[in-house]
Amino acid sequence: MIQLLKELFEKYRIEYNDIMLKKLYLFYSEVVRVNEFMNLTNITEEKEFTIKNILDSVLPINTIPKNSTVVDIGAGAGFPSIPLKILRPDLKITMIDSLNKRVKFLNDLVAKLELSEINAIHTRAEDFALKNREKYDVAVARAVSRLNTLCEYCLPLVKVKGTFIAYKSIKAEEEIEEAKNAINILGGKVASLQNVLVKEIESIRINIIIKKEKPTPKQYPRGKNLPKLKPIM
Repeated sequence: MIQLLKELFEKYRIEYNDIMLKKLYLFYSEVVRVNEFMNLTNITEEKEFTIKNILDSVLPINTIPKNSTVVDIGAGAGFPSIPLKILRPDLKITMIDSLNKRVKFLNDLVAKLELSEINAIHTRAEDFALKNREKYDVAVARAVSRLNTLCEYCLPLVKVKGTFIAYKSIKAEEEIEEAKNAINILGGKVASLQNVLVKEIESIRINIIIKKEKPTPKQYPRGKNLPKLKPIM
């Protein structure tokens, strides 16, 4: 894995050092170990994990400003937060997940990796937004929901002039069209698309970069799971 990480990071222009590589390998080892008794990921083969989970998590790393505060909605097994934090120690990251056993795993993992200024919280995004509105420079979300739903969870947490990064694939433009109204209502604007062909797996990864241009109206995010059940159209 270490050699493959070196090759991938050099190819995709991602800065690293040997300590970071060792921590990424420990991260992989811990996820696979815990995955034996907790459903964290379907991807456990080393090469596939390296490309589809670690590389994918850090592709937009150079779009995140230095010393940013970052919130990860639906952190799951720690993608993209843990790889981002390992490679960018300057980031201050809060991971949000609605499943308590995953949150415990993430906080145990952070301790094993000896990472600072990163923690996981057991809560729902709409509840977290009540006390943390427009607090973060950057929000990230990977493999959680469609974009119109994600925007309602994420944009209320982002400062005006901050950024929301949605990790997507080939249907990104279709989701942008579907979410156009939601993005506008919630105060955002699509700034750019980071389109990367990952030749190692013949997959196109598209990261949607949404800038927060104005405050999100206070009625969002809605409770009672409405962002998923009745997304803004």
